[in-house]
Amino acid sequence: MKAAIVYDRVNTWGGAEKVLLVLHEIFPNAPLYTSVYDEKRAPWARVFPQVIPSFLQKIPILKNYHELLGWLTPIAYESFNFDGYDLVVSVTSEAAKGIITKPTTLHICYCLTPTRYLWSGYEEYLRNPPRRLSWIPFYRYISQPLLKYTKYWDKIAAQRPDMIIAISTEVRDRIKKYYERNSEVIYPPVDTKKYEIRDKRYEKIKPSNNLLPTSYYLIVSRLVPYKKVNLAIDACNELGETLVIVGIGSEENKLKSKYKFKKNIVFKGFVSDENLVFLYQGAKAFIHTQEEDFGITSVEAQAAGTPVIAFKKGGALDTVIDGKTGIFFESQTKESLINAIKRFDKLKFNKDDSIQNTQRFTKERFKNEFLDLLNRKV
Repeated sequence: MKAAIVYDRVNTWGGAEKVLLVLHEIFPNAPLYTSVYDEKRAPWARVFPQVIPSFLQKIPILKNYHELLGWLTPIAYESFNFDGYDLVVSVTSEAAKGIITKPTTLHICYCLTPTRYLWSGYEEYLRNPPRRLSWIPFYRYISQPLLKYTKYWDKIAAQRPDMIIAISTEVRDRIKKYYERNSEVIYPPVDTKKYEIRDKRYEKIKPSNNLLPTSYYLIVSRLVPYKKVNLAIDACNELGETLVIVGIGSEENKLKSKYKFKKNIVFKGFVSDENLVFLYQGAKAFIHTQEEDFGITSVEAQAAGTPVIAFKKGGALDTVIDGKTGIFFESQTKESLINAIKRFDKLKFNKDDSIQNTQRFTKERFKNEFLDLLNRKV
């Protein structure tokens, strides 16, 4: 079977990119099609036999300013030719699902979420447009006609795949709501073994000097507005608890400036895999403040034996077992999170329960479920 893989843009690293690497293991000869490709920022993509960007690659600024791509990507994806392929797998939270294939080519879409800024996050996007576009006068009003067109196209594009797979029950519900299509759920693959306490890969490695505070809560996240990292900072600061924050992003300087005199708020920035393992394993709990489509980091924390305090919405409802591998807080407010932390301190959790729970999200399980589904469709 001759296969191709399609992804929105190849210029960063995160959970979706991990999915692409596992799909590469399943289809090692499949090229990777995308709108734009930045080889320096996405060295992981070199494992693919070929990365094929669209004509947008010829406009240098678009490699890293994907916010400007919205109204152009429909043209880009429709320009690709997949006539020589038996199977195309699109992995997307935006426009990659909009490729055009012939009836003889099976198109399976692995949907990370319906395009957030067009649907579930539309109002938030208009209130808080990307900071890198804030210099454009009256951006909110200028963008609305383009967003209206893109939204119209996005719903049409969502009808093109022969089948849609959702990454969580939350995303399955959004696909039904916004695209009026049914989908099956296959959870993303997580390298759970890497974070397990008994992993031999790290038994001889010691954490960097001053890496681990004595007692701390942990966040691992991109520092962007919708992640709501400030909620955890405010809650831990009021309680006098230490919070370690791993990650970088557009809000990094703002948050560091606001909390620079708070010794209990520790910004670690980018952390290596080895040190991240130790941070997960040493934390009292992992705090998950945002509504995620799935939330790989909460699974990674549980794989390390660490319970999770999570906002009760989105992917966390699939990954966290209330009272057994963590607890939920009801609303994205400082008060709600403070109450959850106080409640958490009175409870006891078994590390083995958390580790066992993550077996539902392994790479091997993902491969088996994806291939089973493919065999049913071929």
